[in-house]
Amino acid sequence: MKKGISMLCAIVVATGFGFASAEDSNMSFFLTSEGPGDGANLGGLTGADAHCQALAESVGAGGKTWRAYLSSAGAEGEPAINARDRIGTGPWSNANGVLVATDVADLHSDKNNLSKNNSISENGDVINGRGDKPNRHDILSGSNLDGTAYTDGQEHTCLNWTYSEADGSAQVGHHDRTGGGANPTSWNSAHGSRGCSQSDLRGTGGDGLFYCFATD
Repeated sequence: MKKGISMLCAIVVATGFGFASAEDSNMSFFLTSEGPGDGANLGGLTGADAHCQALAESVGAGGKTWRAYLSSAGAEGEPAINARDRIGTGPWSNANGVLVATDVADLHSDKNNLSKNNSISENGDVINGRGDKPNRHDILSGSNLDGTAYTDGQEHTCLNWTYSEADGSAQVGHHDRTGGGANPTSWNSAHGSRGCSQSDLRGTGGDGLFYCFATD
């Protein structure tokens, strides 16, 4: 009996009491488990980054610098900002330690490892996709397929992530790589939302979620 207890204690100590934190798994990418709750009004890029940081901190990964994968349009003399330029150089792994992309070029290629099962939350949970209830597969990005901001003068970012009314639109991707739109299998640029409010985002299969990447 004593031998069995000793072996059990050794296993518990070796595995860190049986729990692995996001910090232990070196998580550097996740899909937010929830949005701020005000539609596409994320408090701008600063507010979105803070949301990423807070969610990372909640699972023990707050020692890294986290950035939201979001583009913004040029406005009031300020240049446009590309999502691909905000997220560091990679590589990036999810909460389960699965490598999703080696670098920015790989992330925006057909060779990336993003999917419903790999684009998981900071908690390691799979987010509902098409066919699930509720569907939450529309992920905010405001970006073209290559991760750059739009320059066509149209609204793709709900006034640079500060607007949550019924009009306007935000470009979204599909984390489950399926659905409708011009690019249904795109993780970052499938189609535009029908509005900027929380109800509008949900109405087209989303919930105000977005991707977060560690820059260091």
